[in-house]
Amino acid sequence: MASRPGQATEPVDRKDMRRAETVEKAHGRIETRRIAVRPIPSRLDRDWPGATQIVRLERLRELKDRCSRQIVYAITSIPTGAIDPEQMLALARAHWQIENRLFRVRDGTFAEDLCRVRTGNAPAALAHLRDASLTLIRKRKHKPKPAREAFAANPKAAIRAILRA
Repeated sequence: MASRPGQATEPVDRKDMRRAETVEKAHGRIETRRIAVRPIPSRLDRDWPGATQIVRLERLRELKDRCSRQIVYAITSIPTGAIDPEQMLALARAHWQIENRLFRVRDGTFAEDLCRVRTGNAPAALAHLRDASLTLIRKRKHKPKPAREAFAANPKAAIRAILRA
């Protein structure tokens, strides 16, 4: 059916486009995630060797007083058909668990981004010490930031925790 001027039309997906969506309600918000996946166009193939698919990921976050929308485009080397769009969406979600569980916690607890140590092996050594500290704190079933503050106020307790580990 032809559309008339001014009349809205429905978007038409390409035949090779695959989609998935999840909706979660938790922590006082509704989060909708949508993914659209298709094989990478041939013109992009030469710029990114090994890339097989292009992905459009949309995240909608609704709170009582505001909403936010984020759209991310990505390329992947996961072969077309190896996983379905639902699995690709779960994979994208799992990626953020690394950020939320480790890097953000390390920075929030130990102000890692403010550290001025930048040369040699020292940055990696400090990162390993921070990771070991977080492991000790989590084994004791404490929250990272309050535990760091408590250990800073009582260094002997921190030493005892290390010796008991």
